[in-house]
This record gives sequence, structure tokens and C-alpha cells, in this order.
Amino acid sequence: MVRKMVSIFMLGLAGYFLFDNRYRVMNMLLGNRFLRRVAVGSIMGLPGIRSKMMQSVFSGPSEFQ
Repeated sequence: MVRKMVSIFMLGLAGYFLFDNRYRVMNMLLGNRFLRRVAVGSIMGLPGIRSKMMQSVFSGPSEFQ
């Protein structure tokens, strides 16, 4: 019982640490070329995000008529 409580506490502490330093962690992960390729590849593999991204990149200027 105590072991399970300590595990839950440690997971919560790790989650708090990651949330508190989320931008530092993101910069560290995306600074690595291999991890950046894996992250972008996995995000672009999601259909909703991919279509939204492609639409915003290749849609042309919306302010000009």
C-alpha cells in the first residue's frame, strides 16, 4: 500500500516537474535532429492535424480578393 502511494506521488512529482519546465523540455527534445524528425512525423501522421496544416500552408493569401 505504501509502495503504491510512493509510486503515485513520484509520478505526480515527475508530471509537475515536466509541466513546470515544459518549454525547456520541448527545446531540448526538438533540438535533437532525430527526435525532431520522429515528433514531426508522428504529428503529421494524424489525419486531422495533417489536413489542417496543409490547408493553412497551401491555401494562399486569404486577405486579397
